[in-house]
Formats: sequence, structure tokens, C-alpha cells
Amino acid sequence: MATVKPFKALRPYKGIEQCFSCPPYDVLEEDEVKEIISRNPNSFLRVTRSEVEAEEDSKEAIYKKAKENLESFIKNGVLIKDSEPSFYIYRETWQGVSQTGFFAVVSVDEYDKGIIKKHELTRRDKEDDRTNHILNLNAQTGPVFLTYKAQEDLKAIIDKLIKNKEILYSFCDENNVKHELIKIQEEDEREQIEKAFNSIEYLYIVDGHHRAAAASRVQKIMKEKDTNYSLDKPYNYFMAAIFPHNELRILPYNRIVKDLNGLKEEEFLKKISSYFQVEEAPFSPYSPDLPHSFGMYLQKKWYKLTFKGEESEDPVENLDVHILQKYLLDPILSIKDPRTDPRIYFLGGIRGVKEIEKWIDKKDWMVGFSMYPTQIDQLLKVAEMNKIMPPKSTWFEPKLRSGLLIHELS
Repeated sequence: MATVKPFKALRPYKGIEQCFSCPPYDVLEEDEVKEIISRNPNSFLRVTRSEVEAEEDSKEAIYKKAKENLESFIKNGVLIKDSEPSFYIYRETWQGVSQTGFFAVVSVDEYDKGIIKKHELTRRDKEDDRTNHILNLNAQTGPVFLTYKAQEDLKAIIDKLIKNKEILYSFCDENNVKHELIKIQEEDEREQIEKAFNSIEYLYIVDGHHRAAAASRVQKIMKEKDTNYSLDKPYNYFMAAIFPHNELRILPYNRIVKDLNGLKEEEFLKKISSYFQVEEAPFSPYSPDLPHSFGMYLQKKWYKLTFKGEESEDPVENLDVHILQKYLLDPILSIKDPRTDPRIYFLGGIRGVKEIEKWIDKKDWMVGFSMYPTQIDQLLKVAEMNKIMPPKSTWFEPKLRSGLLIHELS
């Protein structure tokens, strides 16, 4: 059983939410952050990306500046605190299709016990950064993106709650995604949502593995120092945006590689033909429409690669990102660890297949691969078996907005 709870959110006052909220902290380059903040001093990026304003290039100075900026937003009335615990229904609409979920807080203990499932490894340095950010601000500034296996009764409850409710926020962001937020604060309505989750066995992390891991570490630190501990303390929970699995969209996560590992084009094509059927792509730029097929852009020409191997009972072995890594990137191009090898770069599907051509033709990279997107059922199966997906397996779109809600820990 998964536990979801309402919380008293810190949020921007109505009317400033569009300019205050921002993309997730890890999707913008530093020059983009500086440009946004220069135009908009009320951007929440001043909290999530405070390094651009810090007096010194040190972690301590960065966290200090983030805290100062958050406190300034509160002092100046940019941020207000809701007086009652609430759930917040959250709808994102992109290209005419909506996904509707809600903001809540979920249990750190359930994350530790595996009721909240993960599918990625985390890096200690990124965990450290998120942990220290939360501790210094005494708040969680970004939601963990969760999903659950869709259930009609829960959908019916949410659809019913939305009717005749005033929309708290409604705006379109810079990527033409419409964001809508509705507050659910009546006690009987909150209970309906909590009870509906009694029949949901697991929650699954879609994005935000480092934020979830950091919340777990923060809980242990704060609990040890708390002489008046109780389970109701806010640090026992972390903020999440939770959506049904059948409304989520995963785009491909394409790959480009700097060189052919010393091989000539003919040698390279011959080597990959051991594992893949290689043929000229039926159109260009080529994006595969079936699993276990890949587009490859080399010397201004598109190829279609079809994997010759068999299906495996191991869900990780069947992932296209794993197949490409195991049978091409590693043995032929000597990319052993795609997490750290500077010879490989990943292009989120939102940027399109044409972006591969730009990198190869204009940026002196050698070969690119367009991928068939990982399916949500594959992600759920991997997580349920407590296995780990390769890095950069999924690109979910639209992204969650940061700064709409903040979860304070005391």
C-alpha cells in the first residue's frame, strides 16, 4: 500500500506563478540561467541555480545564496504559505494531450522499504549536492516525478474533484506547455484521495532518483538530531508529483559518438553487421518505428539497423538502450561506461532527430543513433524486479515545473 498525504505548501502568490516557476534545475545551461534571471529577478532559478549569483565558487556559498534568495522571496511576499494541508491536482497539456496527476508528499520509509520503486543508480556527488541543498534551505524545492498503475476509480475521483473547482494557477510556459493547478483542501476530499491509494501496491520513480535519495538521507540526519521525534514531522516525507502510467509520454533518448574508435567506415559497418542487419534507411532523417531497430547517421547518410538477437526473459536485456550499448557501443566503439565517457553525448527526444545531423555535420562528431523510445511498461517491469536501467534510458515530456509548490521541513 502506498501512502500519500496532503501538505501545507509554500507557493507563489497568484499572478506571479508564470514568471516565478521555472524548468527543472538540471535542464538548463548556466548562460541560459543567467539570461532568465537578468530578465526576471523573481525567477525561482535564483533558488535552484543560485551558483550564478553566489559570491564565491564554493558549495557553501551556493547553498547560502539559495537560502538568502528563498528567505527574501518569503519576506517580500512573493511566496505565501497555505494554512491547511492540501493535495494539488496538476494538469499539464502539451500538443493537445493532457496528463493529470497531483502533488502530495510520500513516505521516506516506504522509499527505503521499496514500496516506492526505483530503476536508476545514483551518483554520490549528486546525492551530496541535493542533500546539502535541502538541509541548508530546510525545504524540498523540486518534486520527485512518480507514477502508478492507472486505476479507473482513482481517475473517477480526480475527474469529480476537478469539476466546479477554481483553478489556482493556469499558464503556458516557454515550451507551450499549459500548466494548471487546483487545490484540494476539504477534509472529505482529501480522504477520498488517501483511501484510493490503499489499493495501489507500488509507486514508481519516473524522474528524480537523486532527490528521493537525498530526502532519505536528510530524514536520517534530522531524525538523529530531533529530541522530540514523531512520524508526523515533515522531514519524514518528500514532495512528489504523481501521475497514472497510461498518461505519460516517453520520447527517445538519442546518442551521438565522437569517433569510430580508430576504425574506417567500411570496417565499422562490417563489425556492426555481426549483430545488426544494416540497410539504407527508407527515409531521412530516420527515426525507428519498432523496438530493436535503430537509426544510424554516418557520413551524411542514414542507415537502419535491426538487431539479430532473440528476446530475453530479463527486462533489462530487452531494452533498446541496453542492446545498443552491449552489442555496439561497448564492443565496437569501446564506450565501456556511458555515464562517464566524454566520447558519447545524449540528445533528449524533444530536440528531434535533425539535431543528430547538426552534431555530426557541424560539430565534428562522427556517428549518431536514433532510438525507439523505452515503453512505460518496460520501466515498471524493470523496477518491480529491482533491476537497474542503463543511463539515459527515458526522456519524459512534458517536464514538471519547479517553483509551483515547495515543501518546508519544519
